[in-house]
Amino acid sequence: MQKILVIQTAFIGDVVLATGVLEKLHAYYPDAAIDMMVRKGNETLFTDHPFLHEVLIWDKKRSKYTNLWKLVSNVRKRRYDLVINVQRFAATGFITGFSRAKRTVGFDKNPFSFLFSDVITHIVSDGNRQLHEVERNHQLIRSFTDENAARPKLYFTDKDVQAISCYTKNKFICIAPASVWFTKQFPAEQWRAFINAVPHHISVYLLGAAGDDSLCKNIVSGIQHPSIQSLAGKLSFLQSAALMHAAGMNFVNDSAPMHFASAVNAPVTAVYCSTIPAFGFGPLSDTRYTIEVPQTLSCRPCGLHGRNACPKVHFHCAKWITTQQLLAVLPP
Repeated sequence: MQKILVIQTAFIGDVVLATGVLEKLHAYYPDAAIDMMVRKGNETLFTDHPFLHEVLIWDKKRSKYTNLWKLVSNVRKRRYDLVINVQRFAATGFITGFSRAKRTVGFDKNPFSFLFSDVITHIVSDGNRQLHEVERNHQLIRSFTDENAARPKLYFTDKDVQAISCYTKNKFICIAPASVWFTKQFPAEQWRAFINAVPHHISVYLLGAAGDDSLCKNIVSGIQHPSIQSLAGKLSFLQSAALMHAAGMNFVNDSAPMHFASAVNAPVTAVYCSTIPAFGFGPLSDTRYTIEVPQTLSCRPCGLHGRNACPKVHFHCAKWITTQQLLAVLPP
């Protein structure tokens, strides 16, 4: 049986987008034992995954480099036929280069790419348009699959559906208000204004990790809407995905929850503040909308990944987005 390892130990949104590689590999090599390597904390994305063989975990928070050496040793013992490194960072390049795999594939921007058997040019644009990140990732496997990138996919289970069934009895929308970057995060007061304008027959659930609880509680405070609840830290990744799949609409920032929606084909509205969809990280769901400031701003975009503060202080790219723009895509 062919043994394949896919490496993506970056943040959770990056891992979700990398699942498109898993989908395409499984379609072409259904009998292969496909493993996935992720950072500790992201492994629950793959609980009860239907075709993934094993998840390898790198604990980066405690004894990072000791655990890296252990991981390298573990990978070498497995003697993979193929290792695919989706990342462009030195540590995963080191793992790939010294994996002892028969074939190793990675991007040319990885510092250890000189050790790979197949070095792929990291393409941002094909000349006519910016490639989506799933298309960039697909370049790694295009030569032995086909020309078409697969959509990312997460697999929630019947147990996940049962766990969120108490929230799905009435019409509802989900809002994921948090982002790692300040300039990617739609302001709390504007989320609050939107929620207060949502018709009362539609319930509102705020989603996020445990670390987003204070933000969600801040948004809930002062809300006049009769049916709003913060679920931050209360649901697993896959339970959150299941809830998003059942929602009438999901409102998100340019952040990981947008990719969750794409991976379960959930309806999604992505609010872009300092970044733009053309960077290649936009929503992929069949029902998708993007909301941006109506005015042209000379300072936007101000960076690929967002910033900790608005360089111009005014944050017009977020504050000039209107409640009416969000209401326009609200389901009846």
